[in-house]
Amino acid sequence: MKYCSKLLVYNWNSINVKVMNNLNAVLTGVMRNFVFKGFWLIMLLVSLQYTVCGQDGVESAQDLAKKAQNPIANMISLPLQNNTNFGIGPYNRSQNVLNIQPVIPTRISDNWLLVNRMIAPVISQPDVSNESGSTFGLGDIVYQGFFTPNTDGNVTWGVGPVVALPTATDMTLGSGKWSAGPAGIMVASLNKWVLGGVVYNAWSFAGDGDRPSYNQGSLQYFVNYNLPKAYYLTVQPIITVNWNAPDGDKWVVPFGGGAGKVFAIGKQKFNFNTSAYWNAVKPETLDGPDWSVRFLLAFLFPK
Repeated sequence: MKYCSKLLVYNWNSINVKVMNNLNAVLTGVMRNFVFKGFWLIMLLVSLQYTVCGQDGVESAQDLAKKAQNPIANMISLPLQNNTNFGIGPYNRSQNVLNIQPVIPTRISDNWLLVNRMIAPVISQPDVSNESGSTFGLGDIVYQGFFTPNTDGNVTWGVGPVVALPTATDMTLGSGKWSAGPAGIMVASLNKWVLGGVVYNAWSFAGDGDRPSYNQGSLQYFVNYNLPKAYYLTVQPIITVNWNAPDGDKWVVPFGGGAGKVFAIGKQKFNFNTSAYWNAVKPETLDGPDWSVRFLLAFLFPK
């Protein structure tokens, strides 16, 4: 009986492993389908030149485009940002990160807003030491809260905390640490231009004691030039630094850009853009990524 019970346990564990592997394969396939087919469908819709119409008019569409380019605008939005990173490791593997980024401003007084931003990454992480194999799941969720003046001026700013939660479903997808630090943002709207930057640094303070400490920073500057009919050109690379990494592995510094448009389907407003970036500086040990492609589709809910 003891032998039989052990055999049943082993068989059950084997079935669990097979089920999870099959589930990961299915979910990864679904995500790739969404990325490579769903976003091309959106691009087709954009090419048909849907515009924000009705009572808003074209002028309002252009104003909404500039507002959508401001990360701390007083507007609820739900951006879905997909990043595919190419050329990682000796086998030139690709990583895919879909960031789900709800933005919810909250008025805390007549003069101040708290703009709540959350980033929940859904990751397909390749095994860079092999030609095949990957891990799919949720990464570490990051919260950013910006206290910003409630004003209609051309220049806005915000400061607040950034907190990273160890929510990764696999150790390869996250740091295993709680971390926190300061964050700041500044945005200027000058005629057809929307310029600015978001910067933060976070240090680990709790979590898995067997995992290395965390000390990382991020800078995203953005330059947007608005065109007629709510089209725009955009440059918004994300520069990252791992202060604990050895020299040669600390920085990722990309250069590139793309284009986008604000449009509507029925009453629902959207912001879509696509861009590509080449990493002029990248980790030497990891050997990559060499370059990346980004698609963003944001659901906009203006007042």
